[in-house]
Amino acid sequence: MTEKYAVVVIGGGAAGLSAALVLGRARHRTLVVDAGEPRNAPAAHMQGYLTRDGMPPAEFLAAGREEIARYGVELVRDRVVEVTRGEDLTGVQDEDFTVAQGEGFTVVLAGGRTVRARRLVVATGLRDELPAVAGVAERFGRDVLHCPFCHGWEVRDQPFGVLATGPASVHQALMVSQWSKDVRFFLHTVAEEELSDEDLRRLAAAGVEVVPGEVTGLVVEDDRLTGVRLADGTEHARSVLFLAPRAVPQTGVLERLGAELHETPFGAYPVVDATGLTTVPGVWAAGNAIGFAEQVVHAASGGYRAASAIVGDLLMTDLDAAAQV
Repeated sequence: MTEKYAVVVIGGGAAGLSAALVLGRARHRTLVVDAGEPRNAPAAHMQGYLTRDGMPPAEFLAAGREEIARYGVELVRDRVVEVTRGEDLTGVQDEDFTVAQGEGFTVVLAGGRTVRARRLVVATGLRDELPAVAGVAERFGRDVLHCPFCHGWEVRDQPFGVLATGPASVHQALMVSQWSKDVRFFLHTVAEEELSDEDLRRLAAAGVEVVPGEVTGLVVEDDRLTGVRLADGTEHARSVLFLAPRAVPQTGVLERLGAELHETPFGAYPVVDATGLTTVPGVWAAGNAIGFAEQVVHAASGGYRAASAIVGDLLMTDLDAAAQV
C-alpha cells in the first residue's frame, strides 16, 4: 500500500528541517527525504546564525533531526527520482478532515519507495561548481572560501587573494576588503580591459591590487595555503583565497512539475511568492532552492514561512470541503 502524508519535504538541510519542524508541531503527517548532500558540508563551522554562531554544520543538522523526530516527523535518507501531480488522495485522513478528490502528488524514491502527499516543500538547494584550478577543491571550505560574511571574521587581517570567476568577482574583491587591507585580485582568465573604469576606481579606492595572469595552482605547505601560483611561474604569498563558485540550482523536481523559473546571474530559480509558493499549486520552495544568497539563517526562516503557509492552506482547503458536504 502506498504511504500517504500531508506533506513531503524534499531536502533535509536547514530549510527542509525547519519546514518539517513547523509541520510536525501543527500535527501534519510529514516525511523528509534527505539525500545527505548539504551545501555547507565542506565548512567546519557556520557563522552569523544568532545563538548558533560557530556551530559545525553537521551538529546543527543532527540537532534539527532530533527536534523533528519529537513531533513524529519521519526522515528517510534517499533521493526523489520522480514526482507527478494530481493523484487522487481521497480517503487520506489528516487530523479531522478528508483530502479532496484529485488533490496531491505521487513521489517515487530511488530506493523503490512510493509515497503520496497533499503538499510538497522543495528544499533541494544548489551545488557549488568550483573553477578547475589545482588545489581549489581540496582547500574549499578551509582557506579557499566564498563568503566573507560566513568566514571573514575568522581570517581577518590575513593576506587575501580573490580569484576572478565572473562578473560578480569585482564586487567580491571589494567586499572582502572590509576584513583585510591586504587584498590582491587575480584576474585569472579575465582580461584587464573587461574591467570598467568604475571597477578600477573602486578597486583602487579599496586598496585592492589587480594582478593579471592566469592562476594555475595553489601553494600549500604544512596543510595550509601559503600562496597562489600564476602561469608564468610567479607566486604571490596569500593565506586565504576567496572565489565565487558557479551556482548550479537543483531544480529538477520543480522543472518536472512545470514550475516557472526566472533567470538570474546565478542560475535559474523558481518564481515564488513571499511564502515560497511556486507557480505550481501545492508546491513551495525554500532555502537555496529559491536563490544563491540564502544563508543558513535565511533558509531556516524560509522553511518556517513555507510550512506556516501550508498549514493555513490545508486548513482552509479542508474547511471549504467540509462546508460543501
